[in-house]
Amino acid sequence: MRHFLTLKDFTKEEILEIIGIGLEIKKDLRAGIYKEQLKNQTLAMIFEKSSTRTRVSFETGMFQLGGHALFLSNRDIHLGRGEPIKDTSRVISSMCDMVMIRTFEHSMIEEFAAYSKVPIINGLTDSYHPVQLLADYMTMVEYGVNENAVVAYIGDGNNMTHSWMILAAKLGFELRIATPKGYEVDASVMAEALKIAKESGAIISVTNDPKKAVAGATIVTTDTWASMGQEDEKEQRIQNFKGFMVDDSMMSLAQKNAKFLHCLPAYREQEVSESVLEGHSEIVFNEAENRLHAQKGLMVWLDRQR
Repeated sequence: MRHFLTLKDFTKEEILEIIGIGLEIKKDLRAGIYKEQLKNQTLAMIFEKSSTRTRVSFETGMFQLGGHALFLSNRDIHLGRGEPIKDTSRVISSMCDMVMIRTFEHSMIEEFAAYSKVPIINGLTDSYHPVQLLADYMTMVEYGVNENAVVAYIGDGNNMTHSWMILAAKLGFELRIATPKGYEVDASVMAEALKIAKESGAIISVTNDPKKAVAGATIVTTDTWASMGQEDEKEQRIQNFKGFMVDDSMMSLAQKNAKFLHCLPAYREQEVSESVLEGHSEIVFNEAENRLHAQKGLMVWLDRQR
């Protein structure tokens, strides 16, 4: 049995295999073919952080695979209201076939997995967002940008940045990260990524100059400047992130046919301009849809490992 907590636990071949399964499922869906590969199985979805894309994609995906998804907020279960994580894990994993958790501290999901009898999927923690990176890379593959990519990530050194670092390190492409001073990536995650990169040949660099990162890139990506739980910092972050908006001027520094990605939700005229987002809306909203297909590929892959 395997868990999906971070991309660190997966080989390049396994990551590509998961994405390949997702692409095949997406192709079948376009042809009106539904294969009930998880028939009669139940996915428990624990949400300590709310979400649009995560809930809709996992719930719809499980239904399309012939199974059932059970939504559990922290108001619906005893987790976080006195019951130890290990006890909640033992109970839920004895009744369900898979569990997806979207939470705050990464240590919570690690403890939950340690006591679980079934695969645990990280739907997002404050440290990593690996399911989003599966969708992002699936989108890159569909648009013909893969191992030869030069990806520029512009913005906060957050869970998305950390996941991009691990993906680049595993797959061997170049990643340039540009953050404002004081918002750099976690040093321990950087050390892990660089260690993995020595084996894959990946190039991972950091800077405080977004223009330097974007110059010649094939993929430009960003994220909201104030994530969930950081609302009280929003106004200060808007000031601190001046010059980090991905606008037409910044995109002009990338390669001519460079693609723009955004995990959404997007705050126009903050981290991305209206013109860039709408100019790349086809790929951005295909990227959002690919959460559905990539996660179906992941759940089918995890089920096969048992």
